[in-house]
Amino acid sequence: MSGTTGLAKTDTPVILVVDDEAGVRDLLGDALRLGGYETFEASDGMAALTALRKRPANLLLIDINMPLMDGFELLERLRSTGDMTPALMLSARGDKTDIARGLRLGADDYVTKPFSLEELLLRVAAILRRSTPKSSSSPILRCGPIQLNDELHLVTLDDAVIELSPTEYRLLQYMMEHKGKVLSKTTLLSAVWEIDFDSESTVVDTYISYLRKKLNLENLEFIRTVRGVGFQLVEPK
Repeated sequence: MSGTTGLAKTDTPVILVVDDEAGVRDLLGDALRLGGYETFEASDGMAALTALRKRPANLLLIDINMPLMDGFELLERLRSTGDMTPALMLSARGDKTDIARGLRLGADDYVTKPFSLEELLLRVAAILRRSTPKSSSSPILRCGPIQLNDELHLVTLDDAVIELSPTEYRLLQYMMEHKGKVLSKTTLLSAVWEIDFDSESTVVDTYISYLRKKLNLENLEFIRTVRGVGFQLVEPK
C-alpha cells in the first residue's frame, strides 16, 4: 500500500520544480507549461518543503546538487513523513551511485543532464500515469500468501500489510497479473514505467530488489531472476 501524498486536487497536474539555477527552473517551467502542466518552483530543498506546505503537487522534479538542502535530503525528509508524492530526480553527472541512492530513497525515476526536453516530458507523463491507480481485470490478485486488493489499493502478506510506494505497487501488480511468465526488463520498462525508447535505466533492477526485501519476510522466494532474460513471479514451494 502506498503512503500518504500531497497530491494536488485538480484536473491539471501540478509539478514542483526544485533547482538552484534560475535559468534551469525557467526552462523546465516553460517546457512543462507547454506540455499542459501547472508549475511552481523552489530554489533548494528547504524552500521546497516550505512551498509544499502551502501548495500540494502531483509530481516533484528535483535536482540532486543544491545548496542548503540537496535533493537527496529533501526526498529523504518527505519519505520519512510518509509523503509518497512521485519524484523525478535530475542527476548532473549520471553517477550510478547518485542514481542508486535516489532510487533507494524513493525516487520514481531519474534523468541525466544534459537531457532532451522531449525525454523529460515523456518520463513526466509516464510517472503521472502510473501514479494514478488502475483497475485490473480482477480487483484481487493472489500469489501464495501475497494478496493485492486493487479496490483498496492494499497489499498483504499473510494478512500483514506491506507498505509499497506507487511504483512498487504497480510493478508488483503487473507481475501478479502475469504470474509465472518471464518478463524482460524491456517489457517491465514499457508496462510499468511506460518507457518505450532506448534506455540503460537500472530502475527495474532497483525496484525488483525493493520488492524482494519487502516480500521475503518469511524467507520465501517470490521473484526469480532468469539470467539474460528477465524476472518471474512464482508461488514459492
